[in-house]
Amino acid sequence: MTRFTSVQDKSYYYLPMTTMTIQPGSAKERLIYFALLTRFDKPIGTFLLLWPTLWALWIAGAGKPDTYVTIVFVLGVILMRAAGCIINDYADRNIDGQVARTRHRPLVTGKISGKEALMLFAALCLVAFCLVLTLNWLTIGLSFVAVILAILYPFMKRHTYMPQAFLGLAFGWSVPMAFAAQTGGLPDVTWLLLTATVLWATAYDTLYAMVDREDDLQIGVKSTAILFGEADKLVVAVIQVTFILTMMIIGGKLEMSMYYYLGLSAASALMIYQQYLIRDREPDQCFKAFLNNNWVGLVIFAGIVSHYFVR
Repeated sequence: MTRFTSVQDKSYYYLPMTTMTIQPGSAKERLIYFALLTRFDKPIGTFLLLWPTLWALWIAGAGKPDTYVTIVFVLGVILMRAAGCIINDYADRNIDGQVARTRHRPLVTGKISGKEALMLFAALCLVAFCLVLTLNWLTIGLSFVAVILAILYPFMKRHTYMPQAFLGLAFGWSVPMAFAAQTGGLPDVTWLLLTATVLWATAYDTLYAMVDREDDLQIGVKSTAILFGEADKLVVAVIQVTFILTMMIIGGKLEMSMYYYLGLSAASALMIYQQYLIRDREPDQCFKAFLNNNWVGLVIFAGIVSHYFVR
């Protein structure tokens, strides 16, 4: 019998598995490693994907999104975030061992094979697609773009210094899908909200990239943290301000009430706090600033819900 210890890299939450006694090679051990592969022990990524989806659903539904559509999208977010983690780890399986934060991932250690990972990725995508098939044709068509973006994203860091923006597009694609499912169309505000989501994701994923910058420089992986260099804090601040301004434009077009703008004010305060955290570019503090974006998504969602609830 051996002790199983969960991966000791940065995370938002860990599954309560760090003190389990696990038989090597047992079904329970396999399930644990599959859970680690899909990042079910680290829900921060799911939250960051979920918040823009909920913003879009509530706006598209004028505060009363269809219950079934909402359930489908929440389940789809969970499934596709897990699938995205798998394909990301598969693409990085030969370089993750050179990065302190990722060297213990299941594909690196050989606990899960590449074939098994691809099979699980396909299975999760299939289940998510079956859910989408219950929606309208426009949403189904947009879902193919979502899968392509999820597959391409992990390879962007090899060819461009802007993989964070591509991640924003992949994460943000739930926005047009949500509008399509809820309204049957793609109104102008769809693209403004997609733009805002890309900006937000570029900012917070740059904070994440600042944690790995030294390792990435050594192994030749590209990121906005490397591209921005000494101007990283300033550029992130500019992107954050542009994000808030875009959300304000959306609020103006939709004639949102003060509750919406209170949410944006809270989000702005949180982003100022993030700038304080990264002032010395310490990796732990940069990671903390990245995690803080969960609250940004929450307070904006609270503002949207409050607007429709009290009007």
